[in-house]
Amino acid sequence: MSDLPDLANLDYLERVNRAIDHVTRNLSAPVTLDEVAQVACFSPYHFHRIFRSIVGETLHDFTKRVRLERALHLIAHGDGATLTEISLACGFASSSDFSRSFRKHYGVSPRAFDVEVLRRERRAQFLSALPGGDPLASLPPGDDADGFVARVRTLPARRVAYLRVFRPYGNPRVAQATARMKEWAQEQGLAGGQWLGYQWDDPEIVALELCRYDIGLEIPESATLAADLSEARFPPMKVAEVALSGSIELELRALGWLYTTWLPRSGMVPDHQPVFEAWNGAPYAHGTEHFELRLQLPVVGAVTEL
Repeated sequence: MSDLPDLANLDYLERVNRAIDHVTRNLSAPVTLDEVAQVACFSPYHFHRIFRSIVGETLHDFTKRVRLERALHLIAHGDGATLTEISLACGFASSSDFSRSFRKHYGVSPRAFDVEVLRRERRAQFLSALPGGDPLASLPPGDDADGFVARVRTLPARRVAYLRVFRPYGNPRVAQATARMKEWAQEQGLAGGQWLGYQWDDPEIVALELCRYDIGLEIPESATLAADLSEARFPPMKVAEVALSGSIELELRALGWLYTTWLPRSGMVPDHQPVFEAWNGAPYAHGTEHFELRLQLPVVGAVTEL
């Protein structure tokens, strides 16, 4: 898929992004081709072909895959919820329906699947795709050697303009999208707003070639989007926030600490929202060597709240 398409394709790309956002925000509910096509303002007949040509998967395959990946995420980071609870939270009719789909996709049942083996493999691929290779290889041991502190706070509803980057790792696409977003924001007098980076996919579970990363900016209702930008609306949400000032090594350590140390002790589970990088100032203002931002992990009290 092209990440920075020509003007002739911008309208199609924006509509497909709307469809993707609708599916990923409504994984617990039944989703039909007619419904998603209506969100994207296409006829179902044409939408089926357009979605597949842009995303590389049919809507059915995409929906089934992200539901299974969401279930894996909950199995890996949840609070011991039952398969039935996870199945319903991820849009499956029952635990048996989930188990059949899981076995067909992964080759084994959910109970027999070793999610830690998958995470180690995906993590190695993810880290090797970062500039300079694995930035964690030389870090000292310890589950919180950096003294991280998480603050739970509630964020208001937000309107966000974004550019979506497909296959964001090991290439300049994120830098290109960031430059384009900054250009637009400066033209509109919005560059001083809250910048965000976020992805809907967990690279420790999802293959890197299927990951998506959004460069976003919170905008007022009066703002008008450029043709190549898309809009997301996030509801009010509770987040665990960690303030960071340092390298990508520090950010990755903080993310690992949130998931493996703080989250299991908190009594909460991840909400079905992306983890946000809330930048202090413009994104990548110090290049990729030093970050000034707050990591924001959306959380809820239990899987049954999803």
